[in-house]
Amino acid sequence: MQLDIIPRSFWNFPSRFAELFDEDANWRTFLPSSGLTVSEDDQHVYIEAAVPGIDPEKIEATFDKGILWIRGEAREEDEDKKKKFYRKASRAFSYRVAVPGAVDEKAEPEVKHHNGLVTAIFNKLPETEPKKLKVKSE
Repeated sequence: MQLDIIPRSFWNFPSRFAELFDEDANWRTFLPSSGLTVSEDDQHVYIEAAVPGIDPEKIEATFDKGILWIRGEAREEDEDKKKKFYRKASRAFSYRVAVPGAVDEKAEPEVKHHNGLVTAIFNKLPETEPKKLKVKSE
C-alpha cells in the first residue's frame, strides 16, 4: 500500500481540529460576531445587536409598545469596465425583541453604535411591591 496518495497534511488534521475545542484556546475568535444579547442589572436593561459592516447612519432603531426593532442595510456596487468586472452585494440585519421587565417607556432609551455593535440602554422603573388585597366575607 502506497501512502503517498494521501497528502501528509491530512494526518495532521485531527490534532489541528482538536485545537478548536481546547479550553485554553480562544475559539470564539474564529466565529463571526452576530446575534442579539439581552442583559439587565438593578437599574437598566441592555440590548446589544451585532450589525458588522453597516454604516451607523444606515441603522434605524425604533421602540414601540415594549418592542425594540433594530435594522440596518448596506449595499455595495463595484464596476471596472477595463476588466469587465461588476459586483453587487447587499447585507441586512433586522432584530425585534420584547424588552423584558418594567422599563420606563416615557424616557427615551440611550442607543449607541461602536465597532459594529448597537447597544440600547433602558431605564427600569423603581421596584413596586405587590399590593395586598383584603378579602371580604359575606
